[in-house]
Amino acid sequence: MNKAELVAEVQKHLGAGATKAAAERAVEAVLAGVKRGLKRDKEVSLVGFGTFAAATRPARRGFNPHTREPMKIRAVKTVRFKAGAELRALA
Repeated sequence: MNKAELVAEVQKHLGAGATKAAAERAVEAVLAGVKRGLKRDKEVSLVGFGTFAAATRPARRGFNPHTREPMKIRAVKTVRFKAGAELRALA
C-alpha cells in the first residue's frame, strides 16, 4: 500500500462526507506527529499498533561487493519499528 492508497482507505473509513483532501490532511497530521514525537521523545508508542524508536546504527567495517575492497561504513541515525501484539497477530 502506498500513500495514495492509504489516503483512499482513510477517506473510506471517515465516511461519505469526508473528502480526499480531508483524508490526506489526516494522514499528514499523523505522520507529522510521529516525526515530532521521534525528534522530541525519541519514541512513539501506539498501543495495539507498535512502537517507533529512534536509534543509532554504529560505524562498522564492510566491503564493496563489486571490488571486495574493505571500506568504512559510518554511523547513521535510523528509526526502528517494533510491531504490537495486535499487528503481529494479523501477519
